[in-house]
Amino acid sequence: MSLYTDYLTEIEARKEQGLHPKPIDDAALVSELIAQIKDTGHGERDSSLNFLIYNTLPGTTSAAGVKAAFLKEVILGQVVLAEITPTFAFELLSHMKGGPSIGVLLDIALGDDAALATQAADVLKTQVFLYEADTARIEAAYKAGNAVAADLLESYAKAEFFTKLPEVQEETKVVTFIAGEGDISTDLLSPGNQAHSRADRELHGQCFISKAAQDEIEALKAAHPDKQVMIIAEKGTMGVGSSRMSGVNNVALWAGKPASPYVPFVNYAPIVAGTNGISPIFLTTVGVTGGIGLDLKNWVKKTGPDGKPILNNDGEPILEQVYSVETGTVLTINSKTKKLYNDAGDSELVSLESSFTPQKMEFMKAGGSYAIVFGKKLQTFAAETLGVEMPLVFAPSKEIHNDGQGLTAVEKIFNRNAVGVKTDKPLHAGSDVRVKVNIVGSQDTTGLMTSQELEAMAATVLSPSVDGAYQSGCHTASVWDLKAQANTPRLMKFMNDFGLVTARDPKDQYHAMTDVIHKVLNDITVDDRAIIIGGDSHTRMSKGVAFGADSGTVALALATGEATMPIPESVKVTFKGKMQEHMDFRDVVHATQAQMLQQHGDNVFQGRIIEVHIGTLLADQAFTFTDWTAEMKAKASICISNDETLVESLEIAKSRIKIMIEKGMEHENGMLQNLVDIADKRIAEIKSGEVPALTPDDNAKYFAEVVVDLSVIDEPMIADPDVNNIDVSKRYTHDTIRPISYYKAEKKVDLGFVGSCMVHKGDIKIVAQMLRNLEATNGKVEFKAPLVVAAPTYNIIDELKEEGDWEILQRYSDFEFDDFAPKSKARTEYENVLYLERPGCNLCMGNQEKAAKGDTVLATSTRLFQGRVVEDSNEKKGESLLASTPVVVLAAILGRTPTVEEYKAAVEGIDLTKFAPPQQVPLGANSAHF
Repeated sequence: MSLYTDYLTEIEARKEQGLHPKPIDDAALVSELIAQIKDTGHGERDSSLNFLIYNTLPGTTSAAGVKAAFLKEVILGQVVLAEITPTFAFELLSHMKGGPSIGVLLDIALGDDAALATQAADVLKTQVFLYEADTARIEAAYKAGNAVAADLLESYAKAEFFTKLPEVQEETKVVTFIAGEGDISTDLLSPGNQAHSRADRELHGQCFISKAAQDEIEALKAAHPDKQVMIIAEKGTMGVGSSRMSGVNNVALWAGKPASPYVPFVNYAPIVAGTNGISPIFLTTVGVTGGIGLDLKNWVKKTGPDGKPILNNDGEPILEQVYSVETGTVLTINSKTKKLYNDAGDSELVSLESSFTPQKMEFMKAGGSYAIVFGKKLQTFAAETLGVEMPLVFAPSKEIHNDGQGLTAVEKIFNRNAVGVKTDKPLHAGSDVRVKVNIVGSQDTTGLMTSQELEAMAATVLSPSVDGAYQSGCHTASVWDLKAQANTPRLMKFMNDFGLVTARDPKDQYHAMTDVIHKVLNDITVDDRAIIIGGDSHTRMSKGVAFGADSGTVALALATGEATMPIPESVKVTFKGKMQEHMDFRDVVHATQAQMLQQHGDNVFQGRIIEVHIGTLLADQAFTFTDWTAEMKAKASICISNDETLVESLEIAKSRIKIMIEKGMEHENGMLQNLVDIADKRIAEIKSGEVPALTPDDNAKYFAEVVVDLSVIDEPMIADPDVNNIDVSKRYTHDTIRPISYYKAEKKVDLGFVGSCMVHKGDIKIVAQMLRNLEATNGKVEFKAPLVVAAPTYNIIDELKEEGDWEILQRYSDFEFDDFAPKSKARTEYENVLYLERPGCNLCMGNQEKAAKGDTVLATSTRLFQGRVVEDSNEKKGESLLASTPVVVLAAILGRTPTVEEYKAAVEGIDLTKFAPPQQVPLGANSAHF
């Protein structure tokens, strides 16, 4: 048996699934292909040629290294093939996009054969994924008088790799496909329970929406061969809940364009749209592929003679259609006029100014944002090496300065971290700039894609400008099944070799840590002025400003230490009144959402920074608020803390980083100790008064302000998916916030879940104390519904054991995780008992564990999307309702939602997560800050 025969066996197995051969990334298999190609009489020679040319992955895969070396032999005449001429070999190298291919091209371009050197240089002039080792070779050759190197540098300085590309076409004809009504979660485009297959793009593409939808899209393409299918969220926002690169990859696979004839299943330039536009984090991902995201505005609120919205019986605005985008409608996108027209192009439907900014047009022209980021760096290098002024080729950074206007917190952070800014004046919202990224997080269900992106952009080592980078294992922590066993160790080795601290040690010298990634990132963020990029929409830190990102943007941040984005507008959130003793801070979070909608009518948080003046709340507890801002559709959030509170939060973070070091997780690059040193420096700055905790300027300008009245929050609140709302667009939105009295203690609860990134140590202590209280009052506690508890980190469990809380949880549990014998199969049935699950995402992720179909789940988690935590059954829709820890625990014990009285009795004397405005408000003031 050989690797090739094994590959043929795999191909036959994939045929049964309707799949093509899997793209090759293994050097040993490519070596066998080449041996069979060189053997002119080999029976598998034609197939081997086909696999080498059309099915070998580019970049820095080991397969690409062998392929590039073989193509070099062909070009130098050391191997002669009728099927691959030297000219064709150059073309194949041009599509390999970096890494070994650049090395080969430089070998030839800087070699002695003048004719071949010119050909190689012509290909190199089209390439942008060059790293320091590559540019150093060119610079050295130029300084030694090499004419080809000089010619290359002149081309790079002019950015001919960009200027010689075709312009974005003026008119694009599209045919519409409505993917769903209401907000469309990226779970519809790339379901979380299929996360294991994301790196296999063709296989993962089969889970896109549904088979019926895929067939309908194919039929539209066949009926309209000259048009591109536009995927639409009707009466909603496209891509909420996650930045998920796999979602955009799937859209591109079904409705985009092939990126290269020699790279299978990598498509680009999809067109997606929504009545309310595209979720900000998803729009970033669309830009990675050079796609187009449209805000259709095809439904508007119907207004009366007074200009105010007309409401229906439920108090909701009545919508009326401005124009139709029903499936099969042909429309015209004009990139020059930046407008959407009807089929004939003679009737304007909506302005598309925001879709065709100069920066986005560059992404479209270059085939994606990576090429622009690397291209700018390459142009800068070449101009500096030649000592010439860099010609203005790319759209200049948009630098907005408003005289006399102060800075919000996010504006201060962007100004501190801005790279390549031309003005000395402070930048305000709307500026579009490159920024240094301080902390980067990669999670395990997108990590394999991030590693593929790193290979594709030929990156081999973490940027030295990144302070901290972490690869988690939390999204696949629940079940150590065959998929996890195959994918996780490979991912951890790649990322550890790249320079990241990893949850699992590739050398098996420390215990595997499945701590929730957001909690770890929150701990390793040791500067309130940091910028954080993480491969998950809940990358929302309570220190610094954090942005959830797709796997590609994470890869770019890891490789370059930079990101490019506009400075967002901010919404200021302050508090007044006093929080009642029986309320939990989670209810303040829900109340913020509800009171914002009451005060403004529309969601003013969407696409903006929430600057929350939390002041006295430690980072762990404040994280509950920042985490939820993803569901508020905010781009990110910033916590404004008092000096003393921030110092205490940094001390806690420092202690946890030291624990990571003690457990053996330190990387050989000394990353964790460096983070401790950064924390020490920041603490000293705050204590000395040299650089106090981050605060906005008094005269900063906000898009809107929200004042949350704590005193009116008098009963626990539930975020309800409202699965049976007659208006489909109102389901699964996170905007339906209801008090528990709404349910009249009649809503049956089939399962309770305390866990995910939304809980902290205090929440698990609440579970323990409620059991003690109820046991003291009623004797042994009997559960009428299962209660699943998953602590977010091992540190929390260790501390709970020391403090005596874990014992009572163990006493009531029928299952406790065992890291030495982890579950190999997902649980499908639950008894009415307590389950102590491994730290990690568990039910919230929905890719391994789920509730039974059709269940009503009450959870502390963040996700209420259809099919995420619980799927529908034939008889009943699954419901994931979200509430505070004490409500969830009590509901699992009662088997239903509690009354307000039952709730108050159950939490009496328990130290719930409390919050008070950071300073005393004068009588009559409308805000905590005056």
